[in-house]
Amino acid sequence: MLRTLSLKGNKPSTNVTVLSTLPTKKYTSQKIPKWSARAIRSFGLGELEARKLKYPNTGTDALLMGILIEGTSPAAKFLRANGITFFKVREETVNLLGKSEMYFFSPEHPPLTEQAQRALDWAVEEKLKSGDSGEITTTHILLGTWSEKESAGRKILETLGFNDDKAKEVAESMNGDVALSFK
Repeated sequence: MLRTLSLKGNKPSTNVTVLSTLPTKKYTSQKIPKWSARAIRSFGLGELEARKLKYPNTGTDALLMGILIEGTSPAAKFLRANGITFFKVREETVNLLGKSEMYFFSPEHPPLTEQAQRALDWAVEEKLKSGDSGEITTTHILLGTWSEKESAGRKILETLGFNDDKAKEVAESMNGDVALSFK
């Protein structure tokens, strides 16, 4: 859901768009738990990175870059501790997907690829399955990206040394010993 606010002060009125939820296909906003501020921020930063790279869509690669750009979440800290940095992910993204045409202008909100949409839906499903109250976090987005076996985000993570054992470690650090369906 997007909300537009009009900010007034000594300066002329400025419109700011605030993202309060992330797009999901399977669930209405009344059914899903709240997204954490870090998850929303990382999604927006990933969308922005897709635009900077002039890609027509926001893919799992952009979701991954968004997590790393946001940088303060446990998921981002885990990735960095395992040698997976924003610059490495960006470089692997360009190696895997190529450079976009110089004169292509990406839309303000590049639409999600099917894989990125499924990764976000996976995050919601796993949160609902857990029965926990609380928010959907960047860790859910990271594991949702990992769950998409043919996605650019997963291929990049694999190239940089992430594997099922590390995904399990992330999942355990998130909720204790939880069985998630990313395999």
